[in-house]
Amino acid sequence: MEVPKPKIVVVLKDLDTQYWEIVKAGAEKGFQDFGIDGEVIAPSTESEEADHEEMLKKILFEKPDVLVCAPIEVPKYMSVLEEFIEDKIPVLLLDTNIPLEGKASYIGTDNYKLGRKAGELLASELYPGDEVAVIAGNMTSQVSGERVKGAKLSLEEAGIIIASEKVDLPNESVPVKQAMKEILQNHPNVKGVIATTDIMALNAFDQLEAQGKKMPVIGADGIIEMVKLVDEGKLPGTVAQNPYDMGYLSVQAAMKVAKGNNVDSVIDSGVDIIVKGNGNERMNFLKNVLE
Repeated sequence: MEVPKPKIVVVLKDLDTQYWEIVKAGAEKGFQDFGIDGEVIAPSTESEEADHEEMLKKILFEKPDVLVCAPIEVPKYMSVLEEFIEDKIPVLLLDTNIPLEGKASYIGTDNYKLGRKAGELLASELYPGDEVAVIAGNMTSQVSGERVKGAKLSLEEAGIIIASEKVDLPNESVPVKQAMKEILQNHPNVKGVIATTDIMALNAFDQLEAQGKKMPVIGADGIIEMVKLVDEGKLPGTVAQNPYDMGYLSVQAAMKVAKGNNVDSVIDSGVDIIVKGNGNERMNFLKNVLE
């Protein structure tokens, strides 16, 4: 008699952005490699908290063997995840770590370490005393907060002056471009930018280009457009999460948990430094997995 495949559901923040498409591709490769009855789902947009909550309640009713979830950092969301644990359904967190008691594991980036590397990379392109700007998302978020904390420490250690911080920005084009415009108006001596996401970094770069400015802009996520700018020599380098590995490793860990095995409480999917010499290889890999 054939043993039924474990049912594993992966819930992402959205599937409208390339970053989450790459995470999805990694998870689906994991389903294939480990013989899993798996599903990757997400609401239409990360900001629709109610949609996320309803989706989780529906999954709870269906009782999968394991839930892998990229959580939104709001109390209501955590309370639904606690219901899974109460119902003996293991929960693994992906991408964003929250203080959920009883979770099986967190699979993702050490965001403080990412920030440290981003700050070091930007500092390596500048001189002590140079001014830079920080552009960041919601600072109450563990992701943005840890990235900024790490980046600022590395920059300060290198003697780089943080002239401007534009924080709590949505991960969208218009507000980021406006923020970059204001930074250039108020701090004309800025010589570099560090952003907590690639989308922010790309929009900051577009605004700089529109004003005829050329300077290093460091992002974080490793999406194709950012890697392409590095490969083309328009930016000297950036740091990158490994979203494909994140998706794959989360499914691998979920499979172990479904079999009753323990996994590490934290599974670090790593951070890469992207420079002109290695950008093309990564870009081709990402294009292939997204086909």
